[in-house]
Amino acid sequence: MAIPEKEYDQMTKRASPPSPKMMNSIKAFLFGGGICMLGEGLSALYTGAGLAKKDADLLVPVTLIVLTAILTAFGVFDKIAKHAGAGTIVPITGFANSIVSPALEFSSEGHVLGTGAEMFRIAGPVLVYGSAAAVIYGFIYWIFR
Repeated sequence: MAIPEKEYDQMTKRASPPSPKMMNSIKAFLFGGGICMLGEGLSALYTGAGLAKKDADLLVPVTLIVLTAILTAFGVFDKIAKHAGAGTIVPITGFANSIVSPALEFSSEGHVLGTGAEMFRIAGPVLVYGSAAAVIYGFIYWIFR
């Protein structure tokens, strides 16, 4: 039985009320900015501890990834992301969460077919296309250099 398009549109509108776009934008800005401020704070902490700027800049994303993985494992990151929206997706923390979440969810299926296979289901295309874009960019840079 087919539902007429007009009736389907009405059902859809009733089932999915509009989201508060302005409030979501503000939250995303604040949480995303907070994550960036945390990164800057970590950088200042590491350079203050005597690390070279280059080494501190390498350690900051590693720290953010590890913190995100730990928060995801304890279910805290998802609660933060529920309120922050895109503010947690855009920085590197969203990428770390997209790898850790499926790995935890499918860990009962084993290390290879569960954790190993599922953790790259979402992040895999990002890695593939990111690597391909880097190669293409490097080739273009090499040609015009």
